[in-house]
This record gives sequence, structure tokens and C-alpha cells, in this order.
Amino acid sequence: MKKTTPKKLSSGEMELMSMLWEHGSLALSEAHEKLGRPIGYTTMQTRLNRLVDKGLARRSKERPARYEAVISPDDVSANHLDDLLHRVTRGKVVPLVAHLVDDRSISRDELRELKKIIRDAEQRLADQEDAS
Repeated sequence: MKKTTPKKLSSGEMELMSMLWEHGSLALSEAHEKLGRPIGYTTMQTRLNRLVDKGLARRSKERPARYEAVISPDDVSANHLDDLLHRVTRGKVVPLVAHLVDDRSISRDELRELKKIIRDAEQRLADQEDAS
């Protein structure tokens, strides 16, 4: 079963989630220190608890409590990319991919990866057609 995540995380939520993804499980004091910018201790606690309330992170029962992400960066990226795709190209993949490939220099490795993604998509489509 796929976890449901918010359509889009705020920049503040992304900031904290990135910290949890990078450092793993953190106590409040560790998170406060690692954020790298001035923020009130109780503000940090409130923000982390909001992530827990939204189902994005979990808080351990041990003392001091530790916070850790329960969704992956890929989960969040997928939601942001889906949102971008629908807002910019009304859900059409080709214009977005064409723009990204035509407008930027692409490495051989990236091109190889794109070809594999296309081959895999073709195989999934063929499998679906065979099952019908």
C-alpha cells in the first residue's frame, strides 16, 4: 500500500525533512543544532511535532524523543513532479521531457538511463496489452 503524502510540502517542511533524510534519527537538541540557522528551541519542537502530526515523521517513545522521517525523498519528489507536470503541461509527459532534453546538456549516462526508462515503459505497456 502506498503512503499518502501531501501534494506539496512547504519550504519549511522540506527543510526539516531534508535534515532528517541526511542525518537520520535526531533528538530535538541535535535537530536544533543541525538546522544551521537561528530558530527558537520550542519553535523547532513545534515544527517537528507538526511533521509527526502530518504523518511525515515519527517521534520515538524514548527520552529524549528522537525524530525520523517516515517518507522518502522519492515520495516527496514524485508528488512535486506530478504537481509540476499537471500545472505546466496539463499532464503531458512529452513536452516536459523534450524541453529538458533539448534545453540542457545531457550526459551519456543520463541518456542511457532515459532509454532504459522508455524500454521499461514499453515492456509494461506490452504486458498490460497481453493481459487484456
